[in-house]
Amino acid sequence: MRRGSIVQLVALGAVFGAVATAVALFITWLPRPASEQADRIDFVFWFVTAICIAIFALVAAVIVYAVFNFRAGPDDDSDGPPVHGHTGLEIVWTAVPAVLVTAISIVSAVVLTRNEHVPRAAAGSPNPLKPLIVDVTAQQFAWLFKYPGYENATSSTLRLPVHTTVQLHLHALDVLHSFWVPEFSQKQDAVPGLVTKLVITPTRLGTFPVICAELCGLGHALMRSEAEVMTTAKFKQWAASQNTGGGGGGGPSAKALFVSNGCNGCHTFKPAGANGKVGPDLDKLAEEAQRAGKPLDEFIRESIVNPNAYVEPGYPKGLMPGTFAGLPQAQLDALVKFLAAGNKQ
Repeated sequence: MRRGSIVQLVALGAVFGAVATAVALFITWLPRPASEQADRIDFVFWFVTAICIAIFALVAAVIVYAVFNFRAGPDDDSDGPPVHGHTGLEIVWTAVPAVLVTAISIVSAVVLTRNEHVPRAAAGSPNPLKPLIVDVTAQQFAWLFKYPGYENATSSTLRLPVHTTVQLHLHALDVLHSFWVPEFSQKQDAVPGLVTKLVITPTRLGTFPVICAELCGLGHALMRSEAEVMTTAKFKQWAASQNTGGGGGGGPSAKALFVSNGCNGCHTFKPAGANGKVGPDLDKLAEEAQRAGKPLDEFIRESIVNPNAYVEPGYPKGLMPGTFAGLPQAQLDALVKFLAAGNKQ
């Protein structure tokens, strides 16, 4: 190949590579990572992207060079010269892709292995590393998060301490769901009858969306929650507030349970400062219990654990998920007393 042709190919490759690099770098393709696992996944993304840019630049340069330098004249209907192949070139274009694909496979395997790893201390260590376990329950169309290590505290918002390894144990009560926080760059299915696991180590404070990424029914688009990453001290303070005076009947912990389980987002209830309009007005529970023909406390408990047993006129059946049937007994008792006390004032 002539020296001038090599210069032209290199120039064309540089131009196409620069354009592709600009498209890759100056357009926000991914959210800003908020976990160690997301950082590793982003590395794989950019590793593969760099390889793709190099291949694109080479192929585009050769195509454009060939179009301008080997085009046939308007009246040239003759066949091109016979080509018998080039063994060396064929070896190169077979070996290079094989090496690149192998490299991508190795990097991906290493990242997947590290992302699934839960750190453990050596035997006999005085400070064993114990990941925070969070049980995640998915049901049309809501998420419920339970913390076994904190007396089964529950919340409709996923609360995580920063720089702490967390292992989510996911399961579904009805159909397939998929847990996804874009800033964590991971998805994991929640499957009925099966517990799946996902490891997260948050690295950035903030509030991020929790999205169901599996079509799960008519309300799929509304199956959203939030993941709040906070300092360790703030997380421990929140966890303690969920367990202080757990059955105290309307004390601060009951109000905290009401808010942390997302009740205030759907219902109006003056003692909790809630003004949600999605579900029935909880300030009128006594009237609703009378229409249902049941004692107030019994009606409230049944409405929490089996919300479709009685549906207030004007509201559709199935509006409230049944995930709250999994609340620990002490928390359920506290909520019942809190709601009943607010209707007896």
